[in-house]
Amino acid sequence: MVDDAAMAALNRAYRRVAGPTDVLAFPMTEGRFGKAWPSSRALRQAQGPEQGRGTQAEGPDLLGDVVISAETARRQARVRKADVRAELALLLVHGILHLVGYDHGTAEERRRMWHKQRTILAACGIQASAAVRAIRAPAGGRPRAARPAPGRRRGE
Repeated sequence: MVDDAAMAALNRAYRRVAGPTDVLAFPMTEGRFGKAWPSSRALRQAQGPEQGRGTQAEGPDLLGDVVISAETARRQARVRKADVRAELALLLVHGILHLVGYDHGTAEERRRMWHKQRTILAACGIQASAAVRAIRAPAGGRPRAARPAPGRRRGE
């Protein structure tokens, strides 16, 4: 969690977009060090079934980082008349979905991603349908996804 100033700096550096956004996702497998960072699945295969017990190698794959602007989340919750905790949960789920390959660049992608967000939030007992509906592309049509600037990859 960061403030708007830190988020604006990240947004400018990685997307070449001025100002803060609500959430950015940086996949571990992309960027400058992506190929140097083995997934835990690759470690398990390299070590064999008896190696690495009790280590990170047995854990889930590392997905990456999700950065959320607390200030933007608070503002969005106030505008939507939503609980800030539900807004933060929504942004976290949204960022994680980007890390596992979901996007919302097209209407069909957006429909699939929004459905998955609602499903996950509902499974966690969070009613966020109004907040999920409210996330959409700003004027100009470019989604607020954590996308890299032209010529750059996420997290680079």
